Amino acid sequence: MADADPRDPSLAVAAMRAAFDVQHAASRNGGIPSAAARRDRLDRLKQLVLVNADAFADAISADFGTRSRTETKLLEIIPTLSAIKHARKAIPRWMKPERRRVDATFQPAKAWVRHEPLGVIGIISPWNYPLQLALSPLVDALAAGNRVMLKPSELTPAFSALLESTIAAQFAADEVTVVTGGTETGKAFSSLPFDHLLFTGSTAVGREVYKAAAANLVPVTLELGGKSPAMLFDDYSIEKAARSIAFGKFVNAGQTCIAPDYVLVPRGKAQALAEAIFAQTRHSYPQVAGNADYSGVISERHRLRLTGAIEAARDAGATILAHEDEGTTAAGKIGPTIVLGAPAEGLLLGEEIFGPILPIIPYDSEDEAIAFMLARERPLALYAFSDRSSDHWRLLDRVISGGVTLNGTLMHIAQESLPFGGVGASGIGAYHGEEGFKRFSHARAIHKIGAVNVFERMGPPWGKTAAFVARMLTR
Repeated sequence: MADADPRDPSLAVAAMRAAFDVQHAASRNGGIPSAAARRDRLDRLKQLVLVNADAFADAISADFGTRSRTETKLLEIIPTLSAIKHARKAIPRWMKPERRRVDATFQPAKAWVRHEPLGVIGIISPWNYPLQLALSPLVDALAAGNRVMLKPSELTPAFSALLESTIAAQFAADEVTVVTGGTETGKAFSSLPFDHLLFTGSTAVGREVYKAAAANLVPVTLELGGKSPAMLFDDYSIEKAARSIAFGKFVNAGQTCIAPDYVLVPRGKAQALAEAIFAQTRHSYPQVAGNADYSGVISERHRLRLTGAIEAARDAGATILAHEDEGTTAAGKIGPTIVLGAPAEGLLLGEEIFGPILPIIPYDSEDEAIAFMLARERPLALYAFSDRSSDHWRLLDRVISGGVTLNGTLMHIAQESLPFGGVGASGIGAYHGEEGFKRFSHARAIHKIGAVNVFERMGPPWGKTAAFVARMLTR
């Protein structure tokens, strides 16, 4: 559903509210969708993705200036198809009522929980992985039997327009609809009285979404970010760690919410790790400016923020390893950049970087490294590299994060059997697979009285039997 008239935001907001009303009425009057109906919706979504895979990759590349089409297929299209396959197979099991124990006091009776659709789900998706972060929660919401309104980012206009048209071709307006528009449309979208609202994006915008949703008592799932650390223990191969860290950090030019934001390394190995990661980037991306496999930075504003952070670090005396070539800036890119000695008060150590810049921080003891992580808000992801399981367990026991990959990066998000979500400042709630089904469902408690209701038979008026039972139950 496009803005009715970009010159008159009030008309766009009115059209958006009308679309919501259609879905709200359908969710209240249409009953609970069967497993077959939910699978049909997922089948149509699968067909949408398969038929338009190349067009989606082209649109996303156009929005970024350059974005590897293979990268889009591997990191967005295939995970979305995997999520559909996983949910489609599991829907009957997820929908099956869960039997619960009934205390002896209330026997004979039965109790169970039914997971039922909430109604209308709002999804606000970001620009960095525009397809996967729009459609992955959509899969979970449809599997749970909901109607869905999607608001993709205004920073990916080509993709957003294509998503709008393809969704409209596959789904009725009372099933799934897409709302496009800028900041004002986004604010109005956040203020709709959804039954649940999921937002993926920056912490700053997430706070505003949370406030808008609170006015209508709308429950939220917030997928934010933060400074996700990677820690290298002294026993682990520098070359192996460098390969994993370089992949996780520089894919999509660092514009990944769970990318390693900084690396903690034993002091004597900091220079060697920096050089190994740098060598890996040159192997993965032999050139930058003309390389179709290396992503552009999404906008000029983001590029200026990142280049300013590099210059501030250089001015503060940091050592900068920058893999760039002629034409990088003109191509809208920033080459893979590694920083040793980043200033403590600068952007690189004070904010989520969200770009292809990696600070490396030496530590003298494990306690010092952990203290550095604990001094910051809880991150969306944590990475640890060690061949000793005891190192992993000590770190997991002391540093809390949204999710974890051990001896690698990013891979926990690709597991449909694992929940994905933040904790504290990095987010509220989790989805993916069964956790996503439950996130967008109401767990409805049901208790069925048996042939005799013993509790009622005791009174009132409360007599000796009730007094005896009360005494027994308070022992």
